[in-house]
Amino acid sequence: MDHSDWSVAERGQNLLRTVLQIPHGLWGMILIAVFWPLNWLLPGLRTAYLFFPLWLGYVLTVDALVLARTGTSLLTRSRRDFVLLFVLSAPTWWIFEIINSRTQNWEYLGRGHFTGLEYFILCSLSFSTVMPAVFETAELVQTFSWTGRLSSGPRILRSPQAPPVLFVSGLMMLAALWTWPRYFYPFVWLSLAFLLEPVNLWSGRRHLLEHLRHGDWRVVISLSLGSLICGFFWEMWNYHSYPKWVYHTPGVEFLHIFEMPLLGYGGYLPFAWELYGLRNLAWRNTHSFRV
Repeated sequence: MDHSDWSVAERGQNLLRTVLQIPHGLWGMILIAVFWPLNWLLPGLRTAYLFFPLWLGYVLTVDALVLARTGTSLLTRSRRDFVLLFVLSAPTWWIFEIINSRTQNWEYLGRGHFTGLEYFILCSLSFSTVMPAVFETAELVQTFSWTGRLSSGPRILRSPQAPPVLFVSGLMMLAALWTWPRYFYPFVWLSLAFLLEPVNLWSGRRHLLEHLRHGDWRVVISLSLGSLICGFFWEMWNYHSYPKWVYHTPGVEFLHIFEMPLLGYGGYLPFAWELYGLRNLAWRNTHSFRV
């Protein structure tokens, strides 16, 4: 190990010590350390009850990492917005469950063990962690210095024709995936972004085009990478879980990483843009968010 390796290792150890000194960072790591092995090793039904504390631990740990690296984080800037993000996340993911009722791209093994009410409550609790995980991870991505180079990229010039074109394209994507779900199911991860971007622009809410017309790609890239990182942990922690989800993705059922086909991970990239659009549509005041 050369001096540069020692330097990286030392910085990592210092960062870990700092995170452990932050109360919610310590609690986050405890939750992960306890509920990860329980979720993988306990027999029978367990994930329905352990998914939320495991992912709460992830969210708290990532928030503490952001705080340790920058001196600020979503939780410390606004506890109210931090909590409300969990509240907004559950109905947001149910939108995708409704779409999946048509496309049938994933199913939950073990669903039959629960009544309809139990299933709804436990799923909603689990779904509440999706938005916090993605936005916290995206903010963590932005703490790395290399993202600064993304602030002067290609400019997407604002055009009066662009918003209507995006909106109509989003409608066409939704219509196509609903009419021919076997062939157009990938549009589920892009159609809402195309629909919501112009709606948020027209209503004076935050939108991605406001950054791109200045050549600032930091938010777009950070969101995509944040979602992809979360996707890796979702799929990894799901692999030995029960209940668990499995996929049905015609045409790309090969080269699996955990349950997800390799090409399926591409859907996580624009998925974050949809979450961004849904959050901004429901929540006009998003000043506490760095992403």
